[in-house]
Amino acid sequence: MTHPRSRVLVTRPRAQAQAWVEALTAHGLDAVVLPLIEIATASDRAPLDEAWRTLHTRGLLMFVSASAVRAWFAAAPAGATWPATVRAAATGPGTVAALLAAGVPATSIDAPPDDAARFDSEALWSRLAARNWAGARVLVVRGEGGRDWLGDRLAEGGATVEWLTAYRRIAPVLDPAERARLRAALDAPAEHVWLFSSSEAIGHLPHVARAEVADATPPWSASCAVATHPRIAESARRLGFGRVHEARATVLDVVACIQSIRP
Repeated sequence: MTHPRSRVLVTRPRAQAQAWVEALTAHGLDAVVLPLIEIATASDRAPLDEAWRTLHTRGLLMFVSASAVRAWFAAAPAGATWPATVRAAATGPGTVAALLAAGVPATSIDAPPDDAARFDSEALWSRLAARNWAGARVLVVRGEGGRDWLGDRLAEGGATVEWLTAYRRIAPVLDPAERARLRAALDAPAEHVWLFSSSEAIGHLPHVARAEVADATPPWSASCAVATHPRIAESARRLGFGRVHEARATVLDVVACIQSIRP
């Protein structure tokens, strides 16, 4: 069984994972980076450039993740600023933080409240549903694939919704230190907790682990995961994780969840 002092494996992309490692470490946890997603540029840059050119015509840009925010602003023309007439929407605190860091005013951002039961499209829609969306032009900024749920709700309300692929999520190539962490987690599953913030990371895990376990069966049934959304938790269960806990996607909630895990 997993002890609360077990090593926490943060599986976000490296840049995001490091910030989480620092935050979890500050709360007394032993946390390390083990990225299971790498963010790559979109295959076609032209749609991003065009979206920036027409930004002022939009009523709302919905960003599905902090990675979407970073990819969007990485394509910004020199001297570009956020138009006062355009709203930015985010599903959770990490995406809100990325928008603020990019210079979007807090008064221009729509997001679920800090005390929302969970951070997702449904929670965001509860803040947007009462508005008149007839005739509004909405752009959903995301990676390849993803859910269309929120866009469908906006379209039902009369908005014209378009989707922009701003980045790609690919399986990472681990460096030697990360491979050693993976090997340790596979050898001693009871001494590790996997922190998952996306189902894509879970989908990449079997492929990333295969090189380390050769023909052996990975010890998922003996492994413990903390997932930041019910859909992510279900993905971990489908992979075979023996114990899966759910926590809101905030540092304090994740810390409390991990500390509640008893041997």
